[in-house]
Amino acid sequence: MRRGLFITLEGPEGSGKSTQTRLLCDFLRRKGLHVVHTREPGGTSIAEAVRRILLHPSSRIAPMTELLLYEAARAQHIAEIIRPALCHGAVVVCERFTDATEAYQGWGRGLDREEIRALNRIATGDLRPQLTLLLDVPVREGLARARSLDKELSVRARRTRGGDRLERESLAFHRRVQKGYRSLARKEPKRFRLIRWEDGIENVHARLIREVVSFLKKRGVRV
Repeated sequence: MRRGLFITLEGPEGSGKSTQTRLLCDFLRRKGLHVVHTREPGGTSIAEAVRRILLHPSSRIAPMTELLLYEAARAQHIAEIIRPALCHGAVVVCERFTDATEAYQGWGRGLDREEIRALNRIATGDLRPQLTLLLDVPVREGLARARSLDKELSVRARRTRGGDRLERESLAFHRRVQKGYRSLARKEPKRFRLIRWEDGIENVHARLIREVVSFLKKRGVRV
């Protein structure tokens, strides 16, 4: 591959993004591909510091401040990790990207979605994923799974894992987020693949692999 490929995984709380991303990256590496696994917010030392601020359970952040912090972390992430990896021909697999900002800060928080899209373009330099895998899980079930996992972690791990502050939002908030994700998927069916969480980790992984293999083959990548 002369140019890299950019794949993102999206989904509401408790949809299994981290697990499925790790399994996908393991699969691609076994096939001999150069894979860079990263996440948002995060991926770099600066962006990870912003992540800790954004997702710490005691943080009290105004919606616009939240949005701008996400975009700042994203700009650093792209400059330091994503673009260099793509230029070297890697398959970049990222947990969350610009769609998450539109779903959470736009649909969830109610910020102006046109302004969010403009800020996304500025932060990314118009970089967009070629494939987005949307893991869809019922809101109540996803939150229950996420909160159950949090209880199993130490206090320190919970703080670094990220998600507690968002998990504490109302059920109505999370339903708006899910509605936003589904709306984005309908608007861009060529980029999105909707993968419903129905039959457990193994079956979700198998469906995800089928979608990624098909995507790679269409771009001339042997897997």
